[in-house]
Amino acid sequence: MKNKLFVALGTITLVLFLFGTIFIFASGGEEDAANNREENEEIAVQTATVGTSEWDKTFPKSDQVTHEKVSFNNRLGIELVADMYIPNDIDTSAKLPAIIVGHPFGGVKEQSSGLYAQEMAERGFVTIAFDASYNGESGGEPRNIASPEAFVEDFSAAVDYLGTHDLVDRDRIGVIGVCGSGGFTINAAQADPRLKAVATVSMYDMGRANREGLGLAPVADEVMTEEEWRAALEEAAEQRWIEAEGGEPIQDLVGSAVELKPSQEAAAAEFAEYYGTSRGQHPRSVPMSLTSRGALMNFFPFEQIETISPRPMLFIAGENAHSRYYSEDAYELAGEEKELYIVPNTGHVDLYDNMELIPFDKLESFFQENL
Repeated sequence: MKNKLFVALGTITLVLFLFGTIFIFASGGEEDAANNREENEEIAVQTATVGTSEWDKTFPKSDQVTHEKVSFNNRLGIELVADMYIPNDIDTSAKLPAIIVGHPFGGVKEQSSGLYAQEMAERGFVTIAFDASYNGESGGEPRNIASPEAFVEDFSAAVDYLGTHDLVDRDRIGVIGVCGSGGFTINAAQADPRLKAVATVSMYDMGRANREGLGLAPVADEVMTEEEWRAALEEAAEQRWIEAEGGEPIQDLVGSAVELKPSQEAAAAEFAEYYGTSRGQHPRSVPMSLTSRGALMNFFPFEQIETISPRPMLFIAGENAHSRYYSEDAYELAGEEKELYIVPNTGHVDLYDNMELIPFDKLESFFQENL
């Protein structure tokens, strides 16, 4: 192909951390890349049905909340596995407000979404952090594919579960979407009015990211051209033929269709600050299938964002985050009531787990006021 988004595997050594998923391009070429994919798939198989209550998170366990592993089915018949957090000092005679937390794209509930859920439970809410369909401990075959329809439905399924729980007031359920889940959260709220208050943190619009490319868009000369995104779609379509004829799946959403831009390298470096260390690594967080690209490119979560109004929306983004423009654009398109909250001197992944920078007081007041 004429233009290459990610330069051929044999010519560059690059560890790219994208939307919560680790993509490794080794200088050894396609053979090393294939070996890496096989190792990730083995990990996924070994851990996909753990379903235990053992503490396996990337953050410390709180002694102020009770943690419980739960499961429930979405409308598509896929079993979702979640971690539920309940404040220790609750009055069981009164039902509590609840918050659903969605993880970054390609992430799992044991990372940032679980941290958010645990912290908000400490502040008086019943919370759950779930693994998206086809990923983590949740069900769905084939493994590690991205389905916008399923990912959006997962949030409504979480509402079903919480709204029928003895401790929860079903008329006071809110949602927090971190990174890629921010876009899926917004789409879910358009279709499900039971989500009474919506907050996003370091939001990504995964449809736009796949149409324009990772990075500091809308930088005119760095956004994918029509030729580039058509080449990217052709690559994903060709992989579908391979898998339809019994070939091996590729758990690598990035592919090799178009050229890496400078802003994309900068964004990759920011993701590496989290996923490149033990701070954010988890064995169930593995790459997404290349065949997911077409569905993601056809995902437009902001298309009817104004219909969420008059339910309140809070968009939180880091001042220095490469993804800040997603939150700003969503804020401009949203109806009232809405708020854009910019965290000073903060990047994208800082808001994944940096307890000194995440504005939990702001989130608490937002949900206390609106739930």
